[in-house]
Amino acid sequence: MALTPDDVVTKQFQHVRFKEGFDPDEVDDFLDEIVVEWRKALTENDELKAKIAELEAGAAAAPDAPAPAPAVEEAPVPAPAPAAVPVEGAAATAGILELAQRLHDEHVAEGKAQREQLVAEAKAQAAVIIGDAEARGRDEIARLEKERGSLESRINELRQFERDYRSQLRSYFEGKLRDLDSTSSGSDQTPVSAIGQ
Repeated sequence: MALTPDDVVTKQFQHVRFKEGFDPDEVDDFLDEIVVEWRKALTENDELKAKIAELEAGAAAAPDAPAPAPAVEEAPVPAPAPAAVPVEGAAATAGILELAQRLHDEHVAEGKAQREQLVAEAKAQAAVIIGDAEARGRDEIARLEKERGSLESRINELRQFERDYRSQLRSYFEGKLRDLDSTSSGSDQTPVSAIGQ
């Protein structure tokens, strides 16, 4: 598919997300200048093709003409001068295409540099976040280990308290049972009727 001035006019570029890049108005103005020059070159090219076709048609008709025709045919010899104009137009077109290619390459290189910078920044940020998370994890594990140690110590204290309490309670009940036994052996000698008096 051949590239036309209308293709340049209707071309839509994607916007860059994180950086504006070149000024869009400036790029549009420059592309408008390219289109104007390109159209001029194409118009000149069409005119020159028409002249060449005219001259070739005249040259083809010349052999059918009478003898004086060759003298008339010698006048249009300066045809190489107009041929230089298409070469200049082609050179201008090639220059425009080269400039457009250079701009494209610059945009691509800038986009790649931005991508690499963004990826490097994201990796650095991810490393910082991971480091912070690991440090917080280690701190939390240390805090939980310390809390576990204090809870185990408290559990041991409560178990010791339970053993001591059971031992004291047993001693208390055994003492009361001994007292009850000694009281009942002393009351065996007292008659039941005297207990109530």
